[in-house]
Amino acid sequence: RQFPGCGNIVTFSQFLFIAVEGFVFEANFGRKRPAIPIRNYFIMVAMFFTVSVVNNYALNLNIAMPLHMIFRSGSLIASMALGIIILKKRYSVSKYTSIALVSLGIFTCTLMSAKQVASDSSLNQEDGPQVFLWWLLGIAALTFALLMSARMGIFQETLYQRFGKHSKEALFYNHALPLPGFLLLAPNIYQHAVLFNQSEPFQVPVIGLTLPIMWFYLLMNVITQYVCIRGVFILTTECTSLTVTLVVTLRKFVSLIFSILYFQNPFTGWHWLGTAFVFVGTLMYTEVWNSLGPFLRRRRRRPKEE
Repeated sequence: RQFPGCGNIVTFSQFLFIAVEGFVFEANFGRKRPAIPIRNYFIMVAMFFTVSVVNNYALNLNIAMPLHMIFRSGSLIASMALGIIILKKRYSVSKYTSIALVSLGIFTCTLMSAKQVASDSSLNQEDGPQVFLWWLLGIAALTFALLMSARMGIFQETLYQRFGKHSKEALFYNHALPLPGFLLLAPNIYQHAVLFNQSEPFQVPVIGLTLPIMWFYLLMNVITQYVCIRGVFILTTECTSLTVTLVVTLRKFVSLIFSILYFQNPFTGWHWLGTAFVFVGTLMYTEVWNSLGPFLRRRRRRPKEE
């Protein structure tokens, strides 16, 4: 919130931390050969790096964080569309219904945010059209990142089918190989490092170490991101896709609610309606209702059996 354009230094720090940890504990200082051919990781990493950078820059284009989160929750739409086109998949009526709900929710939130941007722009007639055009560019960037992320998921699914699932290895290479790409962003990263140094001092509890508060925020972000992304990669190998999708969906929902309440982001009744469509549609897609039905029936039978 203090430095809206700091996405690159945040992403670089996350990638560097995960890459160093993976180099030591997974790659054994480079002595362990990858189970999946390295060229495949280069393709996956090119997609992963592009998605991360484009999503970061979207925040500089008049895209509010709640809209950013909701829009990215529409990954089901992109995955289904590319699955039909590339993998020739076919889905049930309930799946198409859920996708329609998610699409309607994203459209509602996007439309309401567009009206907010337009009303804010009306305060300055000269900058109004320019602000709105930047917002449209941000929507285009989010759409591109959404499609690229879905394509990466299909590519990753194909790799796992061919070579087996290697979550820790994939986590390491997905974060280590893109590091040279951050050289292109070095001026922006350095600029925000200087700004972070100039933030107010903060004394870390227990340790007693004093450092600029923005560096403390960054450290906490890197640690929590590592826990999050490590958990997601492990879930893909240990649990069913239903469980993974449900957990990630609930995490997005909690993040969205926290963002609105804690940071007091503008959120109208229409935004809430759109959000409800997005998450109900997502839960329909995962068929969580079908899974809960037998579970609830078993719970009802137990008292009678006892």
